[in-house]
Amino acid sequence: MKLHEYQAKEIFKKGGIPVPENSIAETPKEVQIATQKISKSVALKSQILVGGRGKAGGIKFADNPSMAYQIAEALLGTHIHGEKVEKILVEEKLDIQSEFYISVAVDRSVKKPLIMTSSDGGVNIETVAMETPEKIYKFHVEPLEEFLPYQAREIARKMAVPNNLLTKFGRIIWNLYQIFMKCDAQIAEINPLVLTNEGLIAADAKLNLDEDALYRHPDLNLPKKPKDEFAYVKLDGDIAVIGNGAGLTLSGMDLLKLYGGKPATFLDIGGGASQKNISRALNLVISNVDVKVVFLNVLGGITRADDVAKGVVKVLEESKRQIPIIIRLTGTNEEEGQRILTNAGVSFEITMEAAARKAVEICNALK
Repeated sequence: MKLHEYQAKEIFKKGGIPVPENSIAETPKEVQIATQKISKSVALKSQILVGGRGKAGGIKFADNPSMAYQIAEALLGTHIHGEKVEKILVEEKLDIQSEFYISVAVDRSVKKPLIMTSSDGGVNIETVAMETPEKIYKFHVEPLEEFLPYQAREIARKMAVPNNLLTKFGRIIWNLYQIFMKCDAQIAEINPLVLTNEGLIAADAKLNLDEDALYRHPDLNLPKKPKDEFAYVKLDGDIAVIGNGAGLTLSGMDLLKLYGGKPATFLDIGGGASQKNISRALNLVISNVDVKVVFLNVLGGITRADDVAKGVVKVLEESKRQIPIIIRLTGTNEEEGQRILTNAGVSFEITMEAAARKAVEICNALK
C-alpha cells in the first residue's frame, strides 16, 4: 500500500526524522491559511500516488498567501498522470545546500533488508546507478540481528558525510530502518534528504507498506483500500497493457513481446472492474508520454463488456491526448459492448492474439 507524502512524513516525524514545517489542505482557502501560518515562502505539493509530479507541474512555489491561493485554485481538481489532485501539502520552502538519498527496502535476491544511500539525492536513483554507480553504497542488514547505531554511522562515513554531520546523519539512517521494520514496510525512502542552515531535513518521503500486514497497524489510522484500486507497474516500453486479471495482463504482455512489441505498463484492473475504473486506468496510461498505443485485454466474466466499452468511449470523448486503443473484448454482455464500440467508431478484436499483433503493427507504424 502506497502512502501519500504527507502521511509518510507524519510517520517519519514521529519516528525522529526531521521534516519541513507543513500542513495538508483540500481547498484554496486552506492552502492560503496554511501559508499564512508558515510565514515563509512555501512549496505546494500535489498529493498523488504516482511519480514524476514535479516534471508534470504538480509542485509549485509561492512567496505569499495570495499567490498560494491562486496556485492551489489552478492545481486542485486537475489530473496528473491520471491521478486527480484532491490534496496539497503546503510546506516551507527549504534553502538547500546539498542533497542525499537514503532508502531501506527488501532485497529479495538475498532475503534481507537493504539500506541504500548516495551522496547524489533529488534524482532517480536508477540514473545514479547507471551513470555514477560508485556514488551508491549498499548495506544488507542481518534480519535476525539488531541493527545498531554505530552501523548506521559507519554507513554515513562510507558515504563521505562530513564529520560534523556523522552523528545526525547516522541517526536518520537508524531511525528510517526502525520505521521500515516497525511498519512492515516494503520500502522507506528519503529522496532527497537535504542539508540546510537548520540541519538535515527530509524534503520528500516515500513509504510503501505490506498490505498483508496492515491489520497489525491500527495505530496508523490508514484509510481502507478502495475496492476498485488496481495493480499498476510502469515499464520502459511504448505499448500500455491493461487487463482484467493478473494472468490475463501478463499473457497480453507475453504476446506483445512475441510479436516484437515492448510493454509500457502492467495494469491489472481486477475481475470486477467498473466503468469508472476502466476510465481511470485508461487515463492513467494515456498520461504516460512514452505510451504510443494502448492494448486493452478484457475477458468478460464479472467484468461486463458493455461497462468496458462505455469506459473506453468516455475516455476517447474527454481525453485531450488521442492515441490508438486496441481492444480485445469478449465475454459477458459482449454483443452489447461490441455494439457500443461499433457505434462510436472504435474497432475491436475477439482474440488476444489478433489484438496484440495489431497493437504492435500500429506502434511500429508510428515510429
